[in-house]
Amino acid sequence: MSAQLRAFAAETCFQVVDQGKSLSDVLPKAQQKLISAPDKALLQEICFGVMRTLPQLETVCQQLMSKPLIKQLRPLQFLIYVGIYQLQFMRIPDHAAISETVEAARSLKGQSLTKLINGVLRNVQRQPALFDFSAASDAVKFNHPGWIIAAVQQAYPEYWQDILAANQQKAPLWLRVNQQQISPAEFVSELTQAEIACSQPFSYLPVAIKLEQARDVTALPGYEAGWFSVQDAAAQHAALLLNAQPGDNVLDACCAPGGKTCHILEQTPELILTALDRDAKRLERVYHNLERLKLNARVVAADILDTDNWWQGELFDRILLDVPCSATGVIRRHPDIRWLRKKSDIAPLVALQQQILQQAWQLLKPGGTLLYATCSILPAENSEQISHFLAQQDDAQLLPIAIASGATTWQILPGEQEQDGFFFALLHKKTRD
Repeated sequence: MSAQLRAFAAETCFQVVDQGKSLSDVLPKAQQKLISAPDKALLQEICFGVMRTLPQLETVCQQLMSKPLIKQLRPLQFLIYVGIYQLQFMRIPDHAAISETVEAARSLKGQSLTKLINGVLRNVQRQPALFDFSAASDAVKFNHPGWIIAAVQQAYPEYWQDILAANQQKAPLWLRVNQQQISPAEFVSELTQAEIACSQPFSYLPVAIKLEQARDVTALPGYEAGWFSVQDAAAQHAALLLNAQPGDNVLDACCAPGGKTCHILEQTPELILTALDRDAKRLERVYHNLERLKLNARVVAADILDTDNWWQGELFDRILLDVPCSATGVIRRHPDIRWLRKKSDIAPLVALQQQILQQAWQLLKPGGTLLYATCSILPAENSEQISHFLAQQDDAQLLPIAIASGATTWQILPGEQEQDGFFFALLHKKTRD
């Protein structure tokens, strides 16, 4: 199975990089072919690692191969990357990494290439200087596409290297306690009794629990009972900032997979909450989360821009607008984003965000509150988007964000207090005199 696991890793990485598929889609399908939890975890570690270090793996190969493998042999090129990653970045013994990777070539119909693959990996083993990238381009040094590096440099000239470095780190496992089922103190006590080390870094957000080591969440105390969910701390600020009150009519406008929907209800269950998303398949996760956490919402599969098909005519007191975005703030958690997202994607996303924000504003009561959120770090999607909106909308004003020292917009950068990158703007709709 060890050789087969490496073949699965190569096929998975090929599907992401060459075929443009999401790692979140293809990795679970590959993991289903494995039986043991350690094998599934190893497959994930290898795939994530190849995604994080792809430019360096490609550069090493360029020095050892006259030309890359093409066409139907492309999965075998990724198998070589899988082998190099193990040798350079993992604690797997060299002999095992090489032999199992070479053996994996047979199941990928690469019998004739076993000598080539063995030779490349043996050279990597013998030549550590291959990984000296001091004279390489920034794209290779930092393992990011050039357009992302340029965008981050422009937006954050003092911090750009820190941001790119943070994207290379493994994201910690954050949990959110479901206060409707158990208190944060009781849950921490349960974790402590199970000898699971954890912390609560945010005094104003006691439901945010960081585990010191990643674990199978389904094996944690209270999973089936709905005691907690997995959610990064940055995303957990959304429900807190929205601050829905009992009796409010609330819209979560782009809700899937439902983490923020559930958090709003956990915080204030006495709500009328509409959870809206255009992707019916992704809404399956919302239904599952609501059921496991024992919460209720009106879930609707529809596009917010197509109000005739879903809106019942009643304005909302509060709207959470976590809009589609570049996801450049969650690269550490989804390392394939850097290879799936293109520079040309940003302008259409910004235009769509503008449309959604304008539409949602029409559905908000005068005196109501709209929380605009993205998991992006690009100003075009965040601060510039809000500035553009305020210039167009004379009944909109920004509210100060207390937990961000009263700032009127809040950009969390990747790795800041071990959180994902996230942006928030809290907008109040003025009442007309």
